Amino acid sequence: MSDLFRVEGLSKQFGGLAVSRDISLSLPEGERLALIGPNGAGKTTFVNLVTGQLKPSAGRVFLNGQDVTGLGAVQRVRRGLVRTFQVTRLFSEMTPEEHVTLTILQREGRANRVFARFRGDSAVGGEVEGILATLGLLDVARRRVGEIAYGQQRLLEIAIALALKPKVLLLDEPAAGVPSTDTPRIERALEQLPPSLAVLMIEHDMDLVFRFARRVVVLAAGEVIFQGLPAEVAADDRVREAYLGSYAHARRVA
Repeated sequence: MSDLFRVEGLSKQFGGLAVSRDISLSLPEGERLALIGPNGAGKTTFVNLVTGQLKPSAGRVFLNGQDVTGLGAVQRVRRGLVRTFQVTRLFSEMTPEEHVTLTILQREGRANRVFARFRGDSAVGGEVEGILATLGLLDVARRRVGEIAYGQQRLLEIAIALALKPKVLLLDEPAAGVPSTDTPRIERALEQLPPSLAVLMIEHDMDLVFRFARRVVVLAAGEVIFQGLPAEVAADDRVREAYLGSYAHARRVA
């Protein structure tokens, strides 16, 4: 299977400080990849590099076989490379339905028209309903975002990303700040993502990582120190030393 997304030798320096060093990885269609590592490992910097928020010092980014290294963030989104963020970026007075509708209109180049006229648009409405159903948000579709649970707000961010019709979705800590009681809601939503979608998830909740990922990449000090199966990562000495610690030991004993 050919790679849908590929990074070759990606590096970033700020002055004399190297925060990303020669990172190479790939995602085929349908991949479920977790990118983990300790705080300061360079995970979010990596996402900013591949999505065009930062310019790399070296290396290349490929999407669907095309080199997109020189493209800006908006151009990469239009080609199907979409991300979410650690902190929610939503409008508290708008509803989930309005957020997703506006995203679809923006994707189609119609966002500058009168928003209200699209409330009765069956094609747009059907797509909005389908996306919200996938993320389990239909029950709160017409409630203001400021009135819904934080876990549901995180799901709405994923819904907005899906409305952009990504080929590759980068999830930057989707469970960050979510109460443990709401984590199953995030997991169920991830299980409902389109099977052809390639997903890279950064996450510190290791139980979520091990249930989600088919493959794991570990960063430490800006370098890839492991790539492999979830069942193998906890047995790797470098990973245990750099990150997993007692968690890895507990999984080996269990």
